Amino acid sequence: MTFDVHAGERPDAETVLLSAGLGGAAGYWAPQLDALTARYRVITYDQCGTGRARATQLPAGYAISDMADEVLEILDATSTRSCHFVGHALGGLAGIDLARRHPDRVRSLTVVNGWATADAHTRRCFEIRVALLKGAGPEAYVRAQPIFLYPATWLAANAERMVAEDAHALAGFQGSNNLLRRIEALLRFDATPHLDALRLPILLSAARDDVLVPCCQSEALAKQLADATLDVAPYGGHGLNVTESASFNDLLLGFLDRRSRST
Repeated sequence: MTFDVHAGERPDAETVLLSAGLGGAAGYWAPQLDALTARYRVITYDQCGTGRARATQLPAGYAISDMADEVLEILDATSTRSCHFVGHALGGLAGIDLARRHPDRVRSLTVVNGWATADAHTRRCFEIRVALLKGAGPEAYVRAQPIFLYPATWLAANAERMVAEDAHALAGFQGSNNLLRRIEALLRFDATPHLDALRLPILLSAARDDVLVPCCQSEALAKQLADATLDVAPYGGHGLNVTESASFNDLLLGFLDRRSRST
């Protein structure tokens, strides 16, 4: 893994750790960095097998628990006793597992467009993406990816940006082996039996127009958690922290600031 520590403007700032989704790269959180570092110390990282760490070949049976253990290693390496964990989709699953097994290391948890266990619709989407990767290759997979991440109107308005992002994603492609191992891990994950053990403050952020993970997943998750705040945005898609970054940043900072003052 490769991680970066972004010092907060306040010397006594608490730590926020940002964990990306299936892409795994730290750069996913670029729209949040300026807002967060004004108040917090921030850790971003490329997940094992992705980004700057993509040379690592993930083994069969690689699991969400392995991803959570990798975060634990980062916390130890950066002398971070505890953090506010913010995870997008797969990254949120790693946060759920970490908070369940190491509650003393997570002060609050934010899960963006996540789930307790993947439903039939989300499984269908990933099955299609896997078939595309295996049948047509990485370039076709990368070109199709924005359809699952962003609203159609946003894609239409950002066509040139998407061309650049496609090229960047293909140049930094994590490799078919790693991508398939990570998809297998997220589809095997099931936190349902363990949700009662989560006794920390949790923010669930979702978008009503997410075509990959229906917002009803976050709504169902909220009902099963002891201390959950649910926010369902009317627009933004699966990558709402990118498409609606200003409103997302306001939501996240409001949640973090309340929890920081109370600790």
